[in-house]
Amino acid sequence: MLNEFKEFIAKGNVMDMAVGIIIGAAFTAIVSSLVADLINPIISLFMGGVDFSGMHAVLDGGEYASMADAEEAGAAVFAYGRFIMAIINFLIIAWVVFILVKAVNRMKKAEEEVEAPAEDPGPSEKDLLMEIRDALKK
Repeated sequence: MLNEFKEFIAKGNVMDMAVGIIIGAAFTAIVSSLVADLINPIISLFMGGVDFSGMHAVLDGGEYASMADAEEAGAAVFAYGRFIMAIINFLIIAWVVFILVKAVNRMKKAEEEVEAPAEDPGPSEKDLLMEIRDALKK
């Protein structure tokens, strides 16, 4: 059973998946920074200084200066701004992954076209029928 597990892990697909997960985790940190540090300020500028990450509603009706204060006090906080940020992060990550997959597929297709030898289609149906006709005439 241990040997089977070693064989499974050594397969290319599993190793590719592991590398993808590691790179994906690092990529997520980059996209989160992109959204928080670059995109949010631009959105905030156009929306009159609105900061999504701080948008929240305190569910117990208490008054708190910030979301951090409410969370520290143990109040139930509906942090819908964080959810908006998560959606923005997801859309950016999904778009970049789409572009990357599209580029990889285009490269693979071009590589396959170069590597694939031109196959001889052989005689057409008409040619075969003519050969049969000629053979029957003899």
